Amino acid sequence: MKKHIPNLLTLGNLFCGTIATILAVQGDFVAAGLFVVIGIFLDFFDGFAARLLNVSGELGKQLDSLADMVTSGVVPGIIMFNLLYQSSFKNLDAQFIDEGVLPSITSNDYVFSWISYIGLLLTLGAGYRLAKFNIDTRQSESFIGLPTPAMSLFVISLPLIQEYDSVEWVQNLITNNYFLILITLLLTYLMNAEIALFSLKFKEYSIKNNLVKYFFLFISLLLIVTLKFISIPIIITLYVLLSVMQKFYVRK
Repeated sequence: MKKHIPNLLTLGNLFCGTIATILAVQGDFVAAGLFVVIGIFLDFFDGFAARLLNVSGELGKQLDSLADMVTSGVVPGIIMFNLLYQSSFKNLDAQFIDEGVLPSITSNDYVFSWISYIGLLLTLGAGYRLAKFNIDTRQSESFIGLPTPAMSLFVISLPLIQEYDSVEWVQNLITNNYFLILITLLLTYLMNAEIALFSLKFKEYSIKNNLVKYFFLFISLLLIVTLKFISIPIIITLYVLLSVMQKFYVRK
């Protein structure tokens, strides 16, 4: 039975990703974000369980990537699609107000904005990265490119910040099409860039050999407590910057 435990956790990740997909399509980004977080949590522990039980195999590796494709690939693409879609019509409503004409607009009357499709680049980038990950032998102890769960957490944080953060300039930024497109292109690039990023897996727990990891975890916890949802994109950005700085220091 023990050889099936990691795969059951992976299937739990896939189940959460499927539920999150349905919720994201329905526009319930808060609930979708919750299921994505649970899925990523299960994704972390399926690998941990496989190593603990010494039952890792090719099936689990492939299943893990397939589950990640849904939870950390399809869902963030749909959420970004919706954010761009909503942002387009917010700007459209503002134009009607400026012109003194505000027609009665229902969901069936919306003119679809092609710009929204740009958000699906995240899904394509995640799929390409996960395919590369499965055949790349360099990523056993660290990552080459931004992991898809990190990208997914960044994206699901945006509607949560929009929902719970009242700072006006932050709200304006998240509802700005140019900003959302920039984030989409940047995250898609980072997932597939040849940038070495440290892994949070611990082989041993000494401070000397894990100083960067402990520093990152401490700062992340501090940011979450003080800034709540807005801390998530900051933490992902910090993760990339620390990895680049660590690589530069090792080379020096």
